[in-house]
Amino acid sequence: MAYYLYILQSSTTGKFYIGHAQDIDVRLQEHNEGRVVSTRGRGPWQLYYSEEFSTRSEAGRRERQIKQMKSHGWIEQLARASRSDREGR
Repeated sequence: MAYYLYILQSSTTGKFYIGHAQDIDVRLQEHNEGRVVSTRGRGPWQLYYSEEFSTRSEAGRRERQIKQMKSHGWIEQLARASRSDREGR
């Protein structure tokens, strides 16, 4: 079973939220329905970036690593680099 690090972006504020979960679609729905206290009232949220891991501990470790960066610009750069890699640039 896979686990995912995910980064959401608020459509209203432009701010990011970083988390991890087994099912990103279900978790995104929970955020958008206001069932997650830390994001309630700041949505709607859209999936901005994700990474897949084989264990929950790996996904949690990556979440903590990204949260330590505390940089909007760094997160945007991470997502751009990922998109470029997928496009073969």
